[in-house]
Amino acid sequence: MPMQADDIAQLIRDGIDGAEVEIIDLAGDGDHYKAVVVAEAFRGLPRVKQHQMVYAALQGRMGGELHALALETRAP
Repeated sequence: MPMQADDIAQLIRDGIDGAEVEIIDLAGDGDHYKAVVVAEAFRGLPRVKQHQMVYAALQGRMGGELHALALETRAP
């Protein structure tokens, strides 16, 4: 069963302190999303480290419950 956008956003907010999260359903199928994540914790980190933080916040759901997630990350 695919994940709901609100559940994805909550996992990211819970895993990255102070993160602002916007989830966009790219295909209208509840299975392909884009997450725009803005967090002070990203400041000074390379993009790959920022994305690793998001994946860690998703607690292993990528590739399983969550099929596809495009990421856009940045510091405020």
